[in-house]
Amino acid sequence: MRIGRWVKRLIPLAVLLLAGLAMVMYVRWAYPVRHLQLVRYFSEQHGLEPCLVLAVINAESRFRLDAESHAGAKGLMQLMDATAEWVAELAGLEGYAERVFEPEANIALGTWYLARLLRQFENEQTALAAYNAGSGNVARWLANPEHSRDGVELFDIPFIETRNYVRRVVHNRRVYGWLLRWVY
Repeated sequence: MRIGRWVKRLIPLAVLLLAGLAMVMYVRWAYPVRHLQLVRYFSEQHGLEPCLVLAVINAESRFRLDAESHAGAKGLMQLMDATAEWVAELAGLEGYAERVFEPEANIALGTWYLARLLRQFENEQTALAAYNAGSGNVARWLANPEHSRDGVELFDIPFIETRNYVRRVVHNRRVYGWLLRWVY
């Protein structure tokens, strides 16, 4: 009888342990953390929070070095060739645009560009919309009262893909903030 009582007590503990292990495995799969040293370095250089950069990389490429979109965006932070060349020229990162599939070059260019968008639009979610849809589209949306009341913040993002992208990055940012605070 005593063994039966212990078994009855151990089963819920074993279930909790397995559920916790499954949760950890899911979080590591859904929210990978790669190239953290580069992310921290370039985030600090540009005044960004590493959790935001990790969130963008996850939403853009899921940390795939060879990622290339149907539109031609490349690498971890999914930079278009023209954007990579423009950023490389303005940021003084000669040769980086040609190395866009390398983590160091891509994160250097992507963080510089993201920081510029944050300075330009002064609102994180608006800057994220610009990262996804382009700053020209976002500037037009901000000037339109159907999408913005104050010319700074978008209450309506007309592109469904961009609306979902901003939501995904904001959610990812919260998770990465927690992971960086408690795990890494």
